[in-house]
Amino acid sequence: MKRLFTLSLCLAAAVVALAQSRAERILRELRNPKSEYVIVISHRGDWRNYPENSLEAIESAINMGVDIVEMDIHRTADGVLVLCHDKTINRTTNGKGKISEITYDSIRRCCLRSEHGVKMPKYRMPTLAEALDLCRNRVMINIDKGYAYYDQILPLLEERDMVEQVIIKDKKSPEKVAAKLAAHKRNMIYMPIINYTAQRWEKHSELFEAYLASDIHPLAYEMCWDGTLKGHQKQFDRVLKSGARLWVNTLWDSLCGGEQHGYEDDRAVKNTDAVYGGVLKMGATMIQTDRPALLIEYLDKKGRHTLK
Repeated sequence: MKRLFTLSLCLAAAVVALAQSRAERILRELRNPKSEYVIVISHRGDWRNYPENSLEAIESAINMGVDIVEMDIHRTADGVLVLCHDKTINRTTNGKGKISEITYDSIRRCCLRSEHGVKMPKYRMPTLAEALDLCRNRVMINIDKGYAYYDQILPLLEERDMVEQVIIKDKKSPEKVAAKLAAHKRNMIYMPIINYTAQRWEKHSELFEAYLASDIHPLAYEMCWDGTLKGHQKQFDRVLKSGARLWVNTLWDSLCGGEQHGYEDDRAVKNTDAVYGGVLKMGATMIQTDRPALLIEYLDKKGRHTLK
């Protein structure tokens, strides 16, 4: 009888898991502070094979098995939110000018460029709405550079029932964030960005302490350090002790340890365990990467990327 009961529980859990979308399952892991599942964030999508922040780059990243797709947004002269990292279209397209001074129709006529600056005529800069439609229920989203557009983004998410599928990060005080969240019935997931560097720590230490002492309990903190200060692990441990996840960026040295002792993605090509294993030892369970396929392969071998 006991065996039958246990089997019934397992079957029930399997049915629930199947009923949930992949995005909901990722969110469930994110909200579980005891989960050993490592959440992989793909920086600007799969930009090694497609133009950054393009729908094709996002689709490829989803197919790789990433958990969160990071995308950057800016607003056009006629109020359309588009995916682009830079304030101008100079680097990422064959056009020129500030996004804020160009209409969306004009931007749409430009073709995107690859990472090497090669024009790719079939690819166009997408709107945030198009990216949301592509990602709905399939993957979580981190909208970077998006806090300023919070009130414009939220209705797009409400229309698609995607509010909790999106993470938005910034360096605002807990008081300002609390006021913003209180203005809406439903809200995106907010995460603070903390810089542990000689240049910024004086200001960010106050921000960090304010969050740790506030009624806002972030699901994670994005922690950046460049090796100019000692004791970064102590700050990471405080994040973990608070019950939050630790988000680390392995994108470039200034975000993850500096030139001498950095945990940058390109180093992982030659010594995967030293880089990704080192980040895991720090307690990170959210890693934003420019090499999602390599990171997922490593985590699969370690049994740290099996979504229940």
